[in-house]
Amino acid sequence: MKKKSSRVLRESDLYAPIRDWLVAQGYTVRGEVKDCDITAVKDDDLIIIELKRSFGVSLLVQAAQRQRATDSVYVALPQPKGGIYTRHWRAATHLLRRLELGLILVTFGGRAPHVEVVFHPLPYERKKAKKHKRAILTEIAGRSGDYNEGGTTPRKRVTAYRENALQIACLLEQNGPMTPRKLRELGTGPKTLSILSSNVYGWFERVERGVYRITQQGREELKTYTHVTRRFAGLRP
Repeated sequence: MKKKSSRVLRESDLYAPIRDWLVAQGYTVRGEVKDCDITAVKDDDLIIIELKRSFGVSLLVQAAQRQRATDSVYVALPQPKGGIYTRHWRAATHLLRRLELGLILVTFGGRAPHVEVVFHPLPYERKKAKKHKRAILTEIAGRSGDYNEGGTTPRKRVTAYRENALQIACLLEQNGPMTPRKLRELGTGPKTLSILSSNVYGWFERVERGVYRITQQGREELKTYTHVTRRFAGLRP
């Protein structure tokens, strides 16, 4: 039985399907004009298309340079295996829209390659998400210090919520079982009861109605966060 060819797709394999698609729409198409992979002209409309096998910075740089000549700049890529609705591709398409670039995908594998314009290059109106900004500012305000090294992906990042839970755990370890009210008096804040009852990290347990203590797991976890909990040491009712 004859094995199917496993030839690696080249950038030039995208050229013919896109050229034929443009010609069918009345464009005059030329390849490799002034470093542009594809140029297409119809009346006063000039389209430039940059071809790449995969999405990356070099593609964005080239496409941005082509915007000096025309607003109608597209990037063309093979249809990604996982589609364009993965997290990576949602971010990629958002970036392309932000840069006011169009996106063309070419699907291979059928009788003939299929060309699809996912979106055209259009002016981008940047909208700030007020809720997102407010969430960031709230998170910053909820942290007492800079406990995470930027650019790293630690297993346990110190968020405002985790710091609040550490404060409660530290006080329970120092003072024994306490009520949410007593904890709030020591500065644990309005989320104290919610943190205790939700027990997201498994650090707390209720010993009687309205009274909580730290678990053994909580005591072990405190050893991991001494750089955070030292500021809570010595606080007593």
